Amino acid sequence: MNIQAMMKQAQALQKDMLKAKEEIDKTEFVGESSLVKVTVKGTKEVLKVEINKENSLDADDIEMLEDMIVVAINEANKKVDEMTEKKMGKFGNSIPGLF
Repeated sequence: MNIQAMMKQAQALQKDMLKAKEEIDKTEFVGESSLVKVTVKGTKEVLKVEINKENSLDADDIEMLEDMIVVAINEANKKVDEMTEKKMGKFGNSIPGLF
């Protein structure tokens, strides 16, 4: 295989990787706990936090609610990581530092 063919193949691979990463970045992921629903982008930017208003909360429940928000955010971020691995794992470490 000559150098030009290798370079062309590397450029195509890079283009595919960037396209997959862009798709992940634009996707919204939802993490939920019993009281909280959190939506994040593939960049792990938190877009929305929703609190289940059907449950009545008093001051004592605030600490629990804070914990539930953390759980929901972490779940949403885990989904981002899972999709990133699924879509980007096929590329291996072809281009270090891409994501």
